Amino acid sequence: MTDSMIFNAVSLTLKQLFSPPFRSVLWKSIGLTIVLFIGAWFLFDALATAFIIPLIGAQSWIVTTIAWVLGISLVLVMGFLIAPVTSVFAGVFLDEIAEAVEKDHYPTDTPGTALTLSQSVGITARFLGLVLIANLIALLLVIFLGLGFIIFFLVNGYLLGREYFQFAALRHRSAQEVDALREKHGFSIFIAGLAIAVVLSIPIVNLLTPLFAGALMVHVFKALEQKA
Repeated sequence: MTDSMIFNAVSLTLKQLFSPPFRSVLWKSIGLTIVLFIGAWFLFDALATAFIIPLIGAQSWIVTTIAWVLGISLVLVMGFLIAPVTSVFAGVFLDEIAEAVEKDHYPTDTPGTALTLSQSVGITARFLGLVLIANLIALLLVIFLGLGFIIFFLVNGYLLGREYFQFAALRHRSAQEVDALREKHGFSIFIAGLAIAVVLSIPIVNLLTPLFAGALMVHVFKALEQKA
Protein backbone atom coordinates (compact mmCIF):
# COMPACT_ATOMS: atom_id res chain seq x y z
CA MET A 1 0.00 0.00 0.00
CA THR A 2 2.82 2.36 0.90
CA ASP A 3 4.63 1.69 -2.39
CA SER A 4 1.59 2.48 -4.55
CA MET A 5 0.77 5.58 -2.50
CA ILE A 6 4.29 6.99 -2.84
CA PHE A 7 4.47 6.08 -6.54
CA ASN A 8 1.20 7.88 -7.18
CA ALA A 9 2.37 10.94 -5.19
CA VAL A 10 5.66 11.06 -7.13
CA SER A 11 3.83 10.68 -10.44
CA LEU A 12 1.43 13.53 -9.67
CA THR A 13 4.31 15.73 -8.50
CA LEU A 14 6.41 15.17 -11.62
CA LYS A 15 3.47 16.02 -13.88
CA GLN A 16 3.06 19.39 -12.17
CA LEU A 17 6.71 20.17 -11.50
CA PHE A 18 7.18 22.53 -14.46
CA SER A 19 3.80 24.23 -14.33
CA PRO A 20 3.74 28.07 -14.15
CA PRO A 21 3.43 28.34 -10.32
CA PHE A 22 6.40 26.01 -9.86
CA ARG A 23 8.51 27.81 -12.45
CA SER A 24 7.69 31.11 -10.78
CA VAL A 25 9.00 29.93 -7.41
CA LEU A 26 12.09 28.40 -9.02
CA TRP A 27 13.02 31.58 -10.88
CA LYS A 28 12.42 33.76 -7.83
CA SER A 29 14.62 31.47 -5.73
CA ILE A 30 17.42 31.35 -8.30
CA GLY A 31 17.18 35.11 -8.82
CA LEU A 32 17.54 35.83 -5.11
CA THR A 33 20.46 33.39 -4.91
CA ILE A 34 22.24 35.14 -7.80
CA VAL A 35 21.68 38.56 -6.19
CA LEU A 36 23.10 37.22 -2.91
CA PHE A 37 26.15 35.77 -4.62
CA ILE A 38 26.81 38.96 -6.60
CA GLY A 39 26.59 40.94 -3.38
CA ALA A 40 28.96 38.49 -1.68
CA TRP A 41 31.41 38.78 -4.59
CA PHE A 42 31.51 42.59 -4.42
CA LEU A 43 31.83 42.47 -0.64
CA PHE A 44 34.72 40.03 -0.93
CA ASP A 45 36.40 42.21 -3.55
CA ALA A 46 36.01 45.30 -1.37
CA LEU A 47 37.47 43.51 1.66
CA ALA A 48 40.39 42.22 -0.39
CA THR A 49 41.07 45.70 -1.76
CA ALA A 50 40.86 47.28 1.68
CA PHE A 51 42.86 44.78 3.71
CA ILE A 52 44.85 42.27 1.65
CA ILE A 53 46.38 44.42 -1.09
CA PRO A 54 47.74 47.12 1.30
CA LEU A 55 49.51 44.41 3.28
CA ILE A 56 51.46 42.96 0.36
CA GLY A 57 51.86 45.94 -1.97
CA ALA A 58 49.69 46.87 -4.92
CA GLN A 59 52.44 46.19 -7.54
CA SER A 60 53.43 42.76 -6.32
CA TRP A 61 52.88 39.69 -8.53
CA ILE A 62 51.63 38.08 -5.36
CA VAL A 63 48.50 40.22 -5.61
CA THR A 64 47.59 38.67 -8.96
CA THR A 65 48.27 35.15 -7.73
CA ILE A 66 46.24 35.61 -4.56
CA ALA A 67 43.41 37.24 -6.53
CA TRP A 68 43.22 34.26 -8.89
CA VAL A 69 43.39 31.69 -6.10
CA LEU A 70 40.77 33.44 -3.99
CA GLY A 71 38.55 34.10 -7.01
CA ILE A 72 38.57 30.47 -8.12
CA SER A 73 37.99 29.34 -4.53
CA LEU A 74 35.01 31.67 -4.22
CA VAL A 75 33.52 30.37 -7.47
CA LEU A 76 33.88 26.76 -6.26
CA VAL A 77 32.30 27.60 -2.91
CA MET A 78 29.40 29.35 -4.63
CA GLY A 79 28.94 26.36 -6.93
CA PHE A 80 28.75 24.09 -3.89
CA LEU A 81 26.33 26.40 -2.08
CA ILE A 82 23.96 27.27 -4.92
CA ALA A 83 21.62 24.33 -4.29
CA PRO A 84 21.28 24.74 -0.50
CA VAL A 85 21.01 28.54 -0.75
CA THR A 86 18.35 28.25 -3.44
CA SER A 87 16.55 25.79 -1.16
CA VAL A 88 16.51 28.34 1.63
CA PHE A 89 14.93 30.98 -0.61
CA ALA A 90 12.50 28.46 -2.12
CA GLY A 91 11.39 27.54 1.39
CA VAL A 92 9.96 31.02 1.80
CA PHE A 93 7.65 30.39 -1.18
CA LEU A 94 6.63 26.80 -0.38
CA ASP A 95 3.08 27.83 0.45
CA GLU A 96 2.66 28.91 -3.17
CA ILE A 97 3.59 25.37 -4.21
CA ALA A 98 1.19 23.79 -1.70
CA GLU A 99 -1.64 26.09 -2.78
CA ALA A 100 -1.11 25.18 -6.44
CA VAL A 101 -1.16 21.45 -5.66
CA GLU A 102 -4.26 21.71 -3.47
CA LYS A 103 -6.09 23.84 -6.03
CA ASP A 104 -5.35 21.49 -8.94
CA HIS A 105 -5.70 18.11 -7.23
CA TYR A 106 -7.90 18.68 -4.17
CA PRO A 107 -10.26 21.52 -5.17
CA THR A 108 -13.14 20.29 -2.97
CA ASP A 109 -11.03 20.00 0.19
CA THR A 110 -10.71 22.82 2.70
CA PRO A 111 -7.71 24.93 1.62
CA GLY A 112 -4.71 24.88 3.89
CA THR A 113 -3.66 27.88 5.96
CA ALA A 114 -0.39 29.43 4.87
CA LEU A 115 2.39 29.19 7.41
CA THR A 116 3.71 32.40 8.91
CA LEU A 117 6.97 33.72 7.52
CA SER A 118 8.75 32.75 10.74
CA GLN A 119 7.42 29.18 10.45
CA SER A 120 8.49 28.87 6.82
CA VAL A 121 11.93 30.32 7.46
CA GLY A 122 12.30 28.22 10.62
CA ILE A 123 11.46 24.95 8.87
CA THR A 124 13.73 25.78 5.93
CA ALA A 125 16.65 26.89 8.12
CA ARG A 126 16.29 23.80 10.28
CA PHE A 127 16.16 21.62 7.18
CA LEU A 128 19.32 23.24 5.81
CA GLY A 129 21.20 22.90 9.10
CA LEU A 130 20.19 19.28 9.60
CA VAL A 131 21.09 18.30 6.05
CA LEU A 132 24.50 20.00 6.25
CA ILE A 133 25.28 18.31 9.57
CA ALA A 134 23.94 14.95 8.42
CA ASN A 135 25.96 15.06 5.22
CA LEU A 136 29.10 16.02 7.11
CA ILE A 137 28.59 12.93 9.26
CA ALA A 138 27.92 10.90 6.11
CA LEU A 139 31.15 12.21 4.59
CA LEU A 140 33.11 11.13 7.65
CA LEU A 141 31.51 7.70 7.47
CA VAL A 142 32.46 7.49 3.80
CA ILE A 143 36.07 8.26 4.64
CA PHE A 144 36.34 5.82 7.54
CA LEU A 145 33.79 3.11 6.79
CA GLY A 146 32.95 3.38 3.09
CA LEU A 147 29.18 3.56 3.70
CA GLY A 148 28.58 6.81 1.85
CA PHE A 149 25.65 6.15 -0.45
CA ILE A 150 23.74 4.11 2.09
CA ILE A 151 24.21 6.69 4.85
CA PHE A 152 23.41 9.58 2.51
CA PHE A 153 20.05 8.18 1.51
CA LEU A 154 19.07 6.90 4.94
CA VAL A 155 19.92 10.13 6.74
CA ASN A 156 18.48 12.45 4.12
CA GLY A 157 15.43 10.26 3.62
CA TYR A 158 14.60 10.60 7.29
CA LEU A 159 15.37 14.31 7.60
CA LEU A 160 13.78 15.42 4.33
CA GLY A 161 10.69 13.34 4.93
CA ARG A 162 10.28 14.70 8.44
CA GLU A 163 10.76 18.37 7.63
CA TYR A 164 8.72 18.57 4.44
CA PHE A 165 5.88 16.46 5.82
CA GLN A 166 5.73 18.84 8.77
CA PHE A 167 5.44 21.77 6.34
CA ALA A 168 2.57 20.18 4.39
CA ALA A 169 0.70 18.94 7.46
CA LEU A 170 1.00 22.15 9.49
CA ARG A 171 -1.11 23.89 6.87
CA HIS A 172 -4.05 21.75 8.03
CA ARG A 173 -3.29 20.34 11.48
CA SER A 174 -1.88 21.49 14.82
CA ALA A 175 1.70 20.65 15.77
CA GLN A 176 0.47 17.94 18.15
CA GLU A 177 -1.65 16.31 15.45
CA VAL A 178 1.24 16.47 13.00
CA ASP A 179 3.51 14.72 15.50
CA ALA A 180 0.90 12.00 15.99
CA LEU A 181 0.53 11.50 12.24
CA ARG A 182 4.28 11.32 11.80
CA GLU A 183 4.62 8.69 14.51
CA LYS A 184 1.79 6.61 13.06
CA HIS A 185 2.95 6.78 9.44
CA GLY A 186 6.70 7.18 9.93
CA PHE A 187 7.65 4.49 7.43
CA SER A 188 5.55 5.98 4.60
CA ILE A 189 6.99 9.42 5.29
CA PHE A 190 10.51 7.95 5.28
CA ILE A 191 9.94 6.29 1.88
CA ALA A 192 8.72 9.62 0.51
CA GLY A 193 11.83 11.20 1.99
CA LEU A 194 13.99 8.72 0.07
CA ALA A 195 12.37 9.91 -3.17
CA ILE A 196 13.32 13.48 -2.22
CA ALA A 197 16.87 12.35 -1.39
CA VAL A 198 17.20 10.95 -4.92
CA VAL A 199 16.38 14.38 -6.36
CA LEU A 200 18.80 16.02 -3.90
CA SER A 201 21.62 13.71 -5.02
CA ILE A 202 21.51 14.76 -8.69
CA PRO A 203 23.56 17.87 -9.57
CA ILE A 204 21.57 20.73 -11.16
CA VAL A 205 18.35 18.76 -10.71
CA ASN A 206 18.78 19.30 -6.96
CA LEU A 207 17.76 22.93 -7.50
CA LEU A 208 14.24 21.51 -7.79
CA THR A 209 14.41 19.73 -4.42
CA PRO A 210 12.22 22.15 -2.40
CA LEU A 211 9.58 22.32 -5.16
CA PHE A 212 9.49 18.54 -5.60
CA ALA A 213 9.53 17.92 -1.85
CA GLY A 214 6.85 20.47 -1.00
CA ALA A 215 4.45 19.18 -3.66
CA LEU A 216 5.16 15.52 -2.94
CA MET A 217 4.44 15.89 0.75
CA VAL A 218 1.11 17.60 0.09
CA HIS A 219 0.05 14.46 -1.79
CA VAL A 220 1.47 12.22 0.94
CA PHE A 221 -0.33 14.16 3.66
CA LYS A 222 -3.63 13.99 1.78
CA ALA A 223 -3.26 10.23 1.31
CA LEU A 224 -2.36 9.62 4.95
CA GLU A 225 -5.16 11.88 6.13
CA GLN A 226 -7.65 9.69 4.29
CA LYS A 227 -6.23 6.60 6.03
CA ALA A 228 -6.37 8.24 9.49
